[in-house]
Amino acid sequence: MKSTKYIGIALLFIFLMFPSWVLSKDIPVVRDNAGRKIHVEHPYKRIISLYGAHTVNLISLGLRDEIVGISRADRRIPWVKGKRVFSYHDGVERFLSVKPDLVLIRPMIDRGYGRLIRALESSGVMVASFQPRSIDEMFRYWIALGVLTGRKKQAQSMVIRFKDGLKAVLNQSSRIPGKKRKRVFFESIHSKMKTFSPESIAMFCLESAGGINIAKDAITVRNTNIAEYGKERILARASQIDVYLAQLGPMNHVTIDMILNEPGFQIIKAIKDRKVYLIEEEIVSRPTMNLIKGMKRISEYLYPEIFKIKR
Repeated sequence: MKSTKYIGIALLFIFLMFPSWVLSKDIPVVRDNAGRKIHVEHPYKRIISLYGAHTVNLISLGLRDEIVGISRADRRIPWVKGKRVFSYHDGVERFLSVKPDLVLIRPMIDRGYGRLIRALESSGVMVASFQPRSIDEMFRYWIALGVLTGRKKQAQSMVIRFKDGLKAVLNQSSRIPGKKRKRVFFESIHSKMKTFSPESIAMFCLESAGGINIAKDAITVRNTNIAEYGKERILARASQIDVYLAQLGPMNHVTIDMILNEPGFQIIKAIKDRKVYLIEEEIVSRPTMNLIKGMKRISEYLYPEIFKIKR
C-alpha cells in the first residue's frame, strides 16, 4: 500500500531526530519554505498566526497566551476566542501594535504580499513561512514550530501520537478486501474541476482510509497540493467512480446538490448511486492532528457497512 511507504519515510525521519534543523550545539536553526534561516536563540513568545493550521498546531503544542493575533478565518477556533484579528491587507503599524516577535504565514503570502513581509522584517519581527505538502514534510514542520516556540518535546510527542493514530486507521482499512475497495474522485475546487496532487496530504488521507484515487494522472498546479483534471477527464471515467468526494471550505464553496446537478455528471456512477459526500477542508487538507479524524470520516463514507458512521 502507498501509505506504508509514507509511514516508512516518516518513521525514519522521526528516528533520525531531524538533525538538519540543528546547525549548532547551542543555537538551533530552522529553515522555512522561503529559505529563511532562523537562529532560535530563545523561544518566540508573542506570535501572530495567519493560517488556521499554524493556529491549531500552536494550540496542540500547549500555547495559548503566546498567540497574540490570528487570521479572520480562525475566529471560530474556541481556544483563540477574543484574540486580535489580522489580515494580509492590514498596514504594518497594526501588526506592530501588539508587539509580535514572530509572524507565521504561508508561502503564497510571501509571494503575494512582499511589501508587508519586508516591512515586518525591517521592524525586527521574525517571519516564518510554512505549508507542508506531504506527511513527512508535516512532521518536519511540527518540529520546526516546536523549536521556534521552545516546545520541541511536545512536537515530537505530536509526531508519535499521529503515528499511533495512523497505525490504527491502517489496521482498520486493511480489513477491506482489495476487490471491494472504492474508487474515488476527490474534488478540491468544483468551479474549476480540480482535484488534489497524487502525493498530497488529502490523497494520503483517502488512501489510508482504504480508497483508490481515480485521478492518479492529475497534473499538479504550480508545485501545490492542487491538481488539474477537468470535466472531460472526469466524465471519461464516469463508470469507474464509485464515490464522489469533495472538500468543503474556503477553497471550495460547494453543496451536494451542486455536484448532483452539474451538467453532464448524471452519467457518473457515484452520481447515479447518490454516493456524493462533502468533507471539511480542515480535516483533510490542513497539516494538523485532525487528519486522523479526516481519515476515519472518509472510511465511514466509503464503507458504512463496515465502519458505523458516528456524529
